Amino acid sequence: MKTDIKNRNDLSKLVHSFYDKIRVNDEIGPFFNETIRDWDEHLEKLTDFWESNLFAVRKYYGNPPQAHVEVDQKFHHTVNPDIFGLWLNLWFETLEELFEGEHVETLKFRARKMGTVFMMAIYENRKQNPYDSTAQTNV
Repeated sequence: MKTDIKNRNDLSKLVHSFYDKIRVNDEIGPFFNETIRDWDEHLEKLTDFWESNLFAVRKYYGNPPQAHVEVDQKFHHTVNPDIFGLWLNLWFETLEELFEGEHVETLKFRARKMGTVFMMAIYENRKQNPYDSTAQTNV
């Protein structure tokens, strides 16, 4: 029987399971595998992020929108809504495989919002840097 997410250990299980899927995915995996140098450190940081987000424990310090802008730049402005949709689908799938309850629904809602915020940051960066020769002109 599944339970709701109760603590950091549950979030760590979620984050590790989710990124196991991300890393082997042909469409989205390269964005992560070619960017992240130390997976153990990254997974710990993401567990901090979700723990801060869900349980209001101040452990995460960073700028996720800027990190996503930098990934988009590194990959010649190829991050698009389909990539975020795939990320979101894998997130929902992993949540539903492992847990059920109010916190699951909260994390789905917050992930949807974050995807929108990150995509908007990427598009705003592209608009602010129109002379970037790698930027897509159809944005």
